[in-house]
Amino acid sequence: MDDHLVSMPGSIAGIRRDSEAIGFSMASEPRTGSLLAVLAASKPGGRLLELGTGTGVGAAWILAGMDADARLDTVDTDPSVVAVAQRHLAADARVTFHVTDAVEFLRRSPRATFDLVYADAWPGKFTNLEDALDLLRPGGLYVIDDLLPVEGWPSGHQEKVSSLIATLERHRGLRVVRMTWASGLVIGVRTADG
Repeated sequence: MDDHLVSMPGSIAGIRRDSEAIGFSMASEPRTGSLLAVLAASKPGGRLLELGTGTGVGAAWILAGMDADARLDTVDTDPSVVAVAQRHLAADARVTFHVTDAVEFLRRSPRATFDLVYADAWPGKFTNLEDALDLLRPGGLYVIDDLLPVEGWPSGHQEKVSSLIATLERHRGLRVVRMTWASGLVIGVRTADG
């Protein structure tokens, strides 16, 4: 068995081409994307949240897994990268783009609103973690990636990653699993007692 991807969303090629044209290189990698599609499919009619739209690679994968009744909110502060995502994905009525500060979005959103939160930015992961977790309904999924060391990590970043993972594993309202796969992931499920 290998990590062969059965199908990639049709919009990915164009998004990647436009991402390269603007020098954006922080898109989710395909194995993470394929997992996001599977997790999105597990939430029929669900409300899903992506923190860190970037140019839309993660959103494309999430949309590929969602059913017709599910909805995706995706948040980023940079209008130039979100413009790429909008160019390729805005025709899909299931997605709403929010060009705003993710911290403000997290704080103004009602608790227990979402069935899946994919935190692909600092807010909701390294900062404002509790704000993001509070948005999950019981049974909701919390997904983070980019946890395996890479060349160029700033000094002290490994300690931040280790601290985050330890916090998630101790969290009373989550059941988590670490995955040394793709870029390194943690998936958590919001428990009813959290």
